[in-house]
Amino acid sequence: MQDSTGPDRTGPDRTRHDSTAQDATGRDSTGQDSTGQDGVATGAHRSPTDVGPLAEKMGIRVLKLGADRSVATMPVEGNTQPFGILHGGAHVVLAESLGSMSASIHAGPGRIAVGIELNASHSRSATGGTVTGTCTALHLGRTLTTHEIVITDEQGRRLSTVRITNLLRDRP
Repeated sequence: MQDSTGPDRTGPDRTRHDSTAQDATGRDSTGQDSTGQDGVATGAHRSPTDVGPLAEKMGIRVLKLGADRSVATMPVEGNTQPFGILHGGAHVVLAESLGSMSASIHAGPGRIAVGIELNASHSRSATGGTVTGTCTALHLGRTLTTHEIVITDEQGRRLSTVRITNLLRDRP
């Protein structure tokens, strides 16, 4: 018997959620999106792939999005601390954005992901170029998800490691 946290998370009361659920533009498999007339995702109908205004301001670009694995990039320029290196909080915004979107896709329609724990360890700094966040699922359960996000520089060197746990709830 396969447990619900394995690669195949289907069952009598569950729907399979994977990277085909939505693309990086916020459209689901039917091509529909949940944006208002101005193109911004609307309140309770926000798409799991909507990066939000903060991540948009920081230049985060989603390349791949799924419950199991997601990838996004962010420019260093404009996201630095006064000393000219990528701000530690910028690492966390990239990581939390990826982890939350991945958890939302796993949660499925009618459910939301709410972050309950996040930790980050920074091991190297970046002063220019683009950084890449790669989010990998560690646990995909019915009520909790945990993802690890590794931030690397353009040479593939690890800059930080972030872990996020999300609680999955029914949409209010």
